[in-house]
Amino acid sequence: MSDNIVRIGKKPVMSYIVATMTCLTEHNGHARLLARGRAINTLVDVVESLRHRYLPDIQVKIRIGTDEVPVEDGYRKVSMMEITLETEG
Repeated sequence: MSDNIVRIGKKPVMSYIVATMTCLTEHNGHARLLARGRAINTLVDVVESLRHRYLPDIQVKIRIGTDEVPVEDGYRKVSMMEITLETEG
């Protein structure tokens, strides 16, 4: 898997903002943020904070879907969201 991925989980929003800014710097202005289930709310907060506070000209591409996650008795479907960020220049 690529290094320019930030997986969103239970950490504070600011942790993911710093990780995303680092990823954008290290990967020529490209970063992918991935979240499942309840972490989608945090993902949206991260992207909106980045757009409004730090990178107003960033390009945002959104992909939504459903992942199948293994559980004890088979698989469970969980909502997922992937947001790709690209800076200009």
